[in-house]
Amino acid sequence: MKQLGITGFFVIFMFAGLGSPSEVQAQDSLLTYEHPDRPPTMEELLEWKEVFTYKVKFGFFKLGEVKTTIIRDTTYQGQKIWWLRTVITSNSGIPFVGEEENHYNTYMVETDSTPYTKLYWRDNVDEDEFEAELYEFDYENEKVYISENMSPVDTLALTEPSSSGQLIFYYSRLFAGTNQDYRLPVYLEREKGYINATNSTKIKMRDYDAFEDPVETYFSEGDANIDGPFGFRGKYKAWYVADDLRVPAEAHAKVWLGNVKVQLIDYKKERR
Repeated sequence: MKQLGITGFFVIFMFAGLGSPSEVQAQDSLLTYEHPDRPPTMEELLEWKEVFTYKVKFGFFKLGEVKTTIIRDTTYQGQKIWWLRTVITSNSGIPFVGEEENHYNTYMVETDSTPYTKLYWRDNVDEDEFEAELYEFDYENEKVYISENMSPVDTLALTEPSSSGQLIFYYSRLFAGTNQDYRLPVYLEREKGYINATNSTKIKMRDYDAFEDPVETYFSEGDANIDGPFGFRGKYKAWYVADDLRVPAEAHAKVWLGNVKVQLIDYKKERR
């Protein structure tokens, strides 16, 4: 079975119109350390409306930006879900990249342990292609229905709680700063695969534009063997702030241009 990755770790990370908190505090004051010895639960993560902005860089060149947030909770097929949206925009001034704006959306279900996806779709906004791809997860009938440009193209078997990659933005934080590895089932590119990640409890100080001072971070690494935004493919490295919420701060990955870095440049949060 093919090993699939994050529909961009940038979509884990996944990333305008995202909505922003009404009150903005000093950035560093947004980090809390009431239980830094353990990662957050899904319930604790969803107590906050977080808005993340990342820059994607190749050497000295800025390829684009990634913004992500949970828009709101809503109801889908009679079930409460959380709507996660990531917006990726490219730097039109970069040769061979051009102007791109893609919106990635996931309806995810909160559980007492780990979340899972009910619906995933991508809108290619710059080309006015909405629902350019859509994955509907039917757990009752154990099927994943796949559509492209609003036309059915395939149906795959569904045997376990799964995602289409974007969910890893929350899923990975449940394990950051521990020695516990994880394996996330992913449906992408009309196939099923797995994201395999290894975590660490080692702490390292790192600098980010989002914070005035260096912050302690935890390291993680994994494998994502599928094409994602900017041609992302293969192994990746990631760093999470060693705070209560394990804020995703940085990722390194290989794309068709070479090695790129995704780094947090702005972070906001407020209680829901």
